[in-house]
Amino acid sequence: MKIEDCFYIGYITKTKGLKGEVQVYFEYEDPADLPLDSVFAEINGKLVPFFISTYKLQNNQTGNFYFDDIDTIEKAQALIRKKLYLPNNLKPVREDDEFLITDLKGFIVHDETAGELGEIIEIHEYPQQFVAVVSYKFKEIMFPLNDDLIVEIDEENGILKVDLPEGLIDLYLGE
Repeated sequence: MKIEDCFYIGYITKTKGLKGEVQVYFEYEDPADLPLDSVFAEINGKLVPFFISTYKLQNNQTGNFYFDDIDTIEKAQALIRKKLYLPNNLKPVREDDEFLITDLKGFIVHDETAGELGEIIEIHEYPQQFVAVVSYKFKEIMFPLNDDLIVEIDEENGILKVDLPEGLIDLYLGE
């Protein structure tokens, strides 16, 4: 199996306990949709298969895993910071009408107070939220993409209407 034939799902962050359990941080947006019977870990530039005996997903993009043949903390420690992959043929297929927050990249942002801010050039994913980056007056401004700030999403016209907190834009502009 080659890396080109796989997609990245996350990495092993740490060991848990003494019996080989590890914690995985998922960078894949919805780990519950993944078929987690086995994974490939990148070790010395090669993909090595690991069969999963049991696992439990958490709400914070992490999960606790036991792999077959990894039954001591010493064996588990060798896997810390290893990237994990699944074959491309196991990647969940999105529905045509499914809209994800990351699909907002390229949308034009309109703030209720400041008016048009510009295009979303990047969307960063943090453990608790997504953050949009917009180039406005030659500066990058950032704001969280959450229900409190989003007023409307116009998919047809590619417009995101927001109500940003007073003073947020001024912080970035240094005014």
